[in-house]
Amino acid sequence: MRNRFTYLGHHIILGIGAISIVIPFLWMFTTSLQTKAETYTSQGIFPTSWHWENYIQAWSGAPFADYYLNSALMSVGIVLGHVFFDSLAAFAFARIEFPGKKVIFIVLLATLMVPTFVTIIPAYAIIAHLHWVDTFAALIIPRLADVFGIILLRQFFETIPRELDEAARIDGCSTIRIYWQIILPLARPALATLVIFSFLFAWNDFLWPLLVTNSEEMRTVQIGLSGFVGRYGTSWNYLMAGTLTATVPSILFFMLFQRALEKGIATTGLKD
Repeated sequence: MRNRFTYLGHHIILGIGAISIVIPFLWMFTTSLQTKAETYTSQGIFPTSWHWENYIQAWSGAPFADYYLNSALMSVGIVLGHVFFDSLAAFAFARIEFPGKKVIFIVLLATLMVPTFVTIIPAYAIIAHLHWVDTFAALIIPRLADVFGIILLRQFFETIPRELDEAARIDGCSTIRIYWQIILPLARPALATLVIFSFLFAWNDFLWPLLVTNSEEMRTVQIGLSGFVGRYGTSWNYLMAGTLTATVPSILFFMLFQRALEKGIATTGLKD
């Protein structure tokens, strides 16, 4: 009986947490279907009339197709860079012995404590000096590697038995082949986690794309949404419609790689 009450209590707490997460999305959805006047005067969460044309108006009010394309290209480039460069650096820290390894890793950890606002001005100065402002190079190249990803993968690589490396070297495998054919396949859970975090970070980023882009052709989704915020008021219905459509790719991407994460966890281990 005690176990049943404990089980019920856990589900009640989870249910309350789920409702608290769903309500903001429900409010965003219903607000996107209201008129502009109703967003300021409505007392309930549901609109008196449903205006689905708000989504068409939001998309026609700004070049959202270009914004989505720019965000997608930037996000994919950053994700690929994180997976490649972070995994290489993590493999070096986890599997290769070289002078000063521990010191370099400690310095790398220390950089996590440096606020982003401290480095963003020097980073922009470098981009401006290279004449990369308002290009995809400015959006992608400075963020091709990430300290968090390196540490995440390094810690996971440490859990993979080193006997696999020794057996591979006896069979004549090189270091690069061990990294590519042994470590990476066994690190699918960590890679899936890195892909999820990297995509969400890139897709939802606002400050850096705002600094390094000037033209409408290079704007991303998050910057495009700010176009609905005017000097004399905010079109909340159009803003919520655009925000909801901008949220859908993140949700779909998370669901896609969540399955990959679960599958990787189930299949990770020593194989015959």
